[in-house]
Amino acid sequence: MGLFFWLFLVLAALWLILWLGVHVTSGLIHLLIIVAVISLIVHFVRGGRSTTAV
Repeated sequence: MGLFFWLFLVLAALWLILWLGVHVTSGLIHLLIIVAVISLIVHFVRGGRSTTAV
């Protein structure tokens, strides 16, 4: 899995934990989900290629 996919998973998990656990009413918490979705889109646009060094 690529870097952007892992970034998506981490940011989405943080967003979910903070939203459910703390229930932050600030708009900043929603920036996490926006960045996570953007990273997922970038991952799919790039094709999810993985580079392997020999």
